[in-house]
Amino acid sequence: MQRVRVASFAEIEQEFIERVHRIVWCNVATLDQQNRVRSRILHPIWEGSTGWIGTRRHSPKAKDLQHNPSVSLAYVADIANPVYADCLAEWADDQESKQRVWEMFKAVPPPLGYDPAPIFHSIDHPNFGVLKLTPWRIEVASVPVVSRIWYR
Repeated sequence: MQRVRVASFAEIEQEFIERVHRIVWCNVATLDQQNRVRSRILHPIWEGSTGWIGTRRHSPKAKDLQHNPSVSLAYVADIANPVYADCLAEWADDQESKQRVWEMFKAVPPPLGYDPAPIFHSIDHPNFGVLKLTPWRIEVASVPVVSRIWYR
């Protein structure tokens, strides 16, 4: 497979967004406090090259991110067309970000969008958290032909 480094995110943005929003769920790997890899399935929404996840604020994942904020996402519903995003994750705990992301998830049609209230109760609930994903590397692959890779 040919690996091609692209100069700007704009070169892969349309295909990246189409794929990740169609697949919806991805595997997210973190490092725990003993530097062991942990994986779980999460549901980001992407705005350009920024990802947003509504998730539980006090969970093993939160402890992992406190130890190391690096995450690796894998979208592999179609094994011939995977997408990978290696990111720094940070909690967006301010009320404005939480409100905006809550409304974004409600406004987007299912299955990408959903009503967060049954899971998180309210924006002010202590268990509702918002993770902001800032990728340093995104790979959009078409196996066995080409893999296009963008670095921030």
